[in-house]
Amino acid sequence: MKFSLLAAAALCGSTVNAEIYFKEQFNDDAWKDRWTVSSDWKSKSELGEWTNTAGEFYADASDKGIQTSQDARFYGLSAAMTKAFNSSDKKDLVIQYSVKHEQKIDCGGAYIKLMPGGDNFESTKFGGDTPYAIMFGPDICGQNKRTHVIFHYDKKEDNLLIKKDVGCETDQLSHLYTLVLRPDNTFEVFVDNKSVRSGKLDEEFDFLPEKEIKDPEQSKPEDWVDVREIPDPEDVKPEGYDDILEEIPDPDAAKPDDWDDEDDGEWEAPMMDNPDFKGPWSPKMIPNPDYKGAWVHPMIPNPEYSYDDSMHAVCKDGCTHVGFELWQVKSGTIFDDIIVTDSLEEAQKFAEETFFKKKEGEKEMFDEAEKKRREEQEAAMADEEDFDMDDMEDMQLQLMARMCLCWRMLLVLSYIIDIAEYCTGYLFAQLKLPLKSTHFVVVKQPLRCIEVVAHVQANKLDHKSRKRSSLLLD
Repeated sequence: MKFSLLAAAALCGSTVNAEIYFKEQFNDDAWKDRWTVSSDWKSKSELGEWTNTAGEFYADASDKGIQTSQDARFYGLSAAMTKAFNSSDKKDLVIQYSVKHEQKIDCGGAYIKLMPGGDNFESTKFGGDTPYAIMFGPDICGQNKRTHVIFHYDKKEDNLLIKKDVGCETDQLSHLYTLVLRPDNTFEVFVDNKSVRSGKLDEEFDFLPEKEIKDPEQSKPEDWVDVREIPDPEDVKPEGYDDILEEIPDPDAAKPDDWDDEDDGEWEAPMMDNPDFKGPWSPKMIPNPDYKGAWVHPMIPNPEYSYDDSMHAVCKDGCTHVGFELWQVKSGTIFDDIIVTDSLEEAQKFAEETFFKKKEGEKEMFDEAEKKRREEQEAAMADEEDFDMDDMEDMQLQLMARMCLCWRMLLVLSYIIDIAEYCTGYLFAQLKLPLKSTHFVVVKQPLRCIEVVAHVQANKLDHKSRKRSSLLLD
């Protein structure tokens, strides 16, 4: 990426004539009075809360921004500009702010909007359907990582997206996003003061219809030949071609020595692909002597095309508010150092006083935190690898002790089963129960079986008592 010549020149110029329409650094508690939450846009349960913080890593703890704080929430926030920007003044429009995705964002927007409305702007209802003049800034979701550049165009009553995506930063550090819209119908996008895209509005966006269109009076002639090759009329299918089999018996195969025709049936050689089989026959192709090439539809000037000198005039009725209207799956983005001005030089000066002043300190604190995190991970891995043999032996002894206990329990259980089987056999003989009941008694009712056996021995059951006992077992 290249440094913009305009940005470089800005460092050497004067800012005497610059107009500042909005500036915000969020370093005082009064920021809540300057900004309005979109409380009527979504239900309270759907809206996330904004916090005022410097974040987890910073150069100066007192230099704060606003941060999204709840996952899977909508965020709406807007503020009135100090002065309205009007495109009729034929001035540059510069929008600049910083974004820090501390949370390793996976899906969420971080763009800013510039809006008209004036005194009629409904701040509490500001949301996705609110008309805007410009939408600018990073938006990340999965593999889609782009910097939105969208301009509203009244003549089409539509919001026009840039044709070719502009990339965005995806790390956890602060980055500076700058958009310049000029009255000569050109634009430029900067990231960290490096120019990443510039061009003409009519070439990078669909402001205007095509300069040329296909001539509606023209169509491809009926006798136009655009088939490049044709079958050779002199090529004839060889005689017997269709008799060639796709598979043939393998000539190298031999009947096994232990093959018995009576037991195994008549032996047949396995089949193999026929090397002489070429597939369905088709004539060879030759160049078409009548071929004229691909027909090209004649073009004519588009009668609806006309250049529009006012493509840049997205704020023809005056832009009066800035705001964030976002959805974030994973929260934690911090916004700071917003400026709307008519001078790239003024925006660059503000960036030197804010973003670039704290950039290195933030990076140092982040690197130190990452270093500590890696050391803790390595220490945890080392602890796992240092699992000594003494610990292993202790675990083995504990396992063996538990196994011995299990064997003892199984031995006791086997004794109980033996007693149950004995009782069942005795009861079977006394009650003359059918054989199929024996298993049911052993498995389901060993204790009741013992009780009934005792009852039989004590009372010398008669026929009716035996019947009642069998019902008891059932």
